[in-house]
Amino acid sequence: MLTDTTCKNAKAKDKPYKLADEKGMFLLINPNGSKYFRLKYRIDGKEKLLALGVYPQISLKQAREKRDKAKQQLADGIDPNDNKKAVKLAKADNAANSFEVLAREWFERNMSDKSESHQKRTLGMLERDVLPFLGSKPIADIKAPELLAVLRKIEERGAVESAHRTLQIFGQVTRYAIATGRIDVDISQFLRGSLRPVNGGHFAAITNPKELGALLRAIDSYSGSLMVKTALQIAPQVFVRPIELRGMEWQHVDFETKEWRYLVTKTNVQHIVPLSNQVTKALESVKPITGHGRFVFPSERTPDGSRCMSDVALLAALRRMGFSKEEVSVHGFRATARTLLDEVLGFRPDFIEHQLAHAVRDPNGRAYNRTAHLEERRKMMQLWADYLDSLKTGTARISND
Repeated sequence: MLTDTTCKNAKAKDKPYKLADEKGMFLLINPNGSKYFRLKYRIDGKEKLLALGVYPQISLKQAREKRDKAKQQLADGIDPNDNKKAVKLAKADNAANSFEVLAREWFERNMSDKSESHQKRTLGMLERDVLPFLGSKPIADIKAPELLAVLRKIEERGAVESAHRTLQIFGQVTRYAIATGRIDVDISQFLRGSLRPVNGGHFAAITNPKELGALLRAIDSYSGSLMVKTALQIAPQVFVRPIELRGMEWQHVDFETKEWRYLVTKTNVQHIVPLSNQVTKALESVKPITGHGRFVFPSERTPDGSRCMSDVALLAALRRMGFSKEEVSVHGFRATARTLLDEVLGFRPDFIEHQLAHAVRDPNGRAYNRTAHLEERRKMMQLWADYLDSLKTGTARISND
């Protein structure tokens, strides 16, 4: 019988040779020094060889265990080589029908017409939250409790809406698998009502410069309505309330002074928004289209332009780009500007508060008027627009914090 020491010390010779163990097993030593465990057996009157593994990756003990398993198969009338081939084919079949294979197949066939940012976010959700846990499993073997456990992990980090979105994506993949004959049941339907509801709260806002740059690039790449795209491009630059942006009227825009003057919806006082070169250019680009009407951004459902764009139009565009409700909102651009103008660009808080149309009072308790610090705010708005451009191009200096 072989020993570990014998296997280890066996030296290569000019020709292959064998060191016998028992029950038909032996170690084959090749001239190049490689060592293979083999089993010689007979079935149906024919002599065959079964590969048991390469030494030392497969130990002597492991090789004997494989030998004994093969011997039992022979006793049951099974050819060990045929069984080995069947197992290999089964594994290949399972791999071909794994959730990861089907998810990527679905992605290639169904996401090509979506925006680049939407594609990245969808694939990112799969690769971050689903594939590491369920990717290698045959899709037919995934059970509802296993999927729920994956979704619970997402909930636990506070991303409740992402958990709902991930369940939706999983359902799309499984319905594709049903359509292509891989499975018969969509288990995602059994989890409806199992996740925590998405609750309202503060408006979601991005305050990380890198993430903001990605959002701005996604908006620039938006392939939907030109009016919606332009409104979203302007929104972070002027950071007014969404209802004020959507209700912008041409009569309140002065291209000569580069100012937009309107009544604040919340306080009913006049407010002045200095328009940067970037915002002015954007407004000039759409004036030939909507300048004949009242609103800069009219509703597409009212051809006469008598109604402004709905808030749903802007939110729906953000969702189509792949940004969830918990990640970004149109109103959240106000928090974005307030944070970054202060913490990154270093502007005085009272300048920022004035531009946000908040009630700011002087040391004597008197409210500043609408023209307070107007020239400083004009400079601030231009520098803010330039900073947003630098985030889009990746040229801004961003802290590692």
